[in-house]
Parts: sequence; C-alpha cells; structure tokens
Amino acid sequence: MKISIITMFPEMFGSFLQGPVLRRAVRKGALEIEVVDLKDYAPGSFRHIDDSPFGGGRGMVMRCQPVIDSLRAVAPAAGGKSRIVALTPAGSVFCQKKAREFAQISHLVLVCGHYEGMDERIYRFVDEELSIGDYVLTGGEPAAMVVADAVVRLLPDVLREGSADEESFENGLLEYPQYTQPADYDGMKVPDVLLSGNHALIRRWRRKESLRRTLERRPELLAKAELSEEDEEILRELKMGENLKGGIFPPR
Repeated sequence: MKISIITMFPEMFGSFLQGPVLRRAVRKGALEIEVVDLKDYAPGSFRHIDDSPFGGGRGMVMRCQPVIDSLRAVAPAAGGKSRIVALTPAGSVFCQKKAREFAQISHLVLVCGHYEGMDERIYRFVDEELSIGDYVLTGGEPAAMVVADAVVRLLPDVLREGSADEESFENGLLEYPQYTQPADYDGMKVPDVLLSGNHALIRRWRRKESLRRTLERRPELLAKAELSEEDEEILRELKMGENLKGGIFPPR
C-alpha cells in the first residue's frame, strides 16, 4: 500500500514517520509513505498557498491551483487506482470500518486542509471528505496522522497475527480490561480468574467484561453488534438489558 499526505507543513510528520508501527510496515514492504509539500506546487518567489476569500470574510482560504496540481502529480503514481480523501470537519466521521476499507486499497491520498478551509473547486478532484470527530483542528495534519496510523496497523504482517482481533471496535464492542505484572500492587489485585489457567473461564470473563464496559460506556454500539445467545445470557446476568430503550437484543 502507498499513502501520500499532501500538506502545507511537512515538518509536522517528522516524528510520526519514525513511529515503530510505520517503520515496521515500511521495512516489511507493506507500506510506502510520502509527505508532499504543497509549497513545491505554488508559483512565484513567495509560493502563496492561501489567499483572502472572494466575497470578504475573516481568515484565509487554501488556493485551488497548488492543491490540484499536487493531486495531478501524485495520484497517477498508482495507475489511476488512487483514493483521494480530504480531511475536513464537513466530512463523514472516520471509524474502524472505514480504516479496514482503506487498508484494502493500493493508494490512499490524504489532503490536509488548513486555515478557513479549501477552495471549493478542489473537491471536484476528491473522492470523499473525512472527519475524525465533531470538533475543529487548526489543520488536517493531526487528522491525517490518525487515519494513517489506524490504516497501517491493519496491513498484513504489520502487527503480530491476531493481536488486533479483539481490540475495541473490531468486533463491535469495547475491549475488556487488561492486566500484567505484578498480580498485587498496593492491594490492587488482578482478578483471580485471570490467574486460574482455566481458558474457558478466562474467555467468558473477558467477553462479559467487554459487554459490561460497552453497556456502561457506549450502549449504542450494542444495537449494531452481532450478539450470540451467550452474549444475551451475559447481558441478562448484568441485569441491565431492560434499561435500554427499545431493548438491546436483535430480532431473530
């Protein structure tokens, strides 16, 4: 997979590119990543990338010419198979399902917005707009890092096999609590079941705690999750299922 990040501030990605997961992906040949400096596509000695908006108003707007020229230069690199994504508060909200979708494509182009936004004509060259949440950042660079990190860790052989399978959102639920040494720290003890060696009991405990945590913190996720008969039984044990409006169990 190749990821191209188009930005006004390439220096922001220095330490990000040195992260262990990205470096491992590059070393294993699963990833090629490039940071494209928009200033290289801005004409004139001052290399203006932004300008005042037509019609007046506060702030500056990213000019269409540098961005579109950079897209024309970068996108053909994947033989027309590029997915161009603009990072903007107006986009659909990024999620784990979208990360898995992106991990299947050959070339992902992330365009980092800035200032008051981008010239609307840029979006004619964009396949989709994406947001990482309902808040506003100074620029799209942090969002691009979030998206790239979430996607890269899903590429083959980047993480240890199976290590991402039970993480939060992978199965529609939040992940169960995790513990490591020491077993007793200042009176705070690891649950006995995790020390029992009984893998069947451990599996059920983890599933129960995953359901409990999801029910308490993100109950809306249960409406979309695929729940087994055992899950329904566990939720009844928690005595909380009936408190959710409309119920939480999908029709059979």
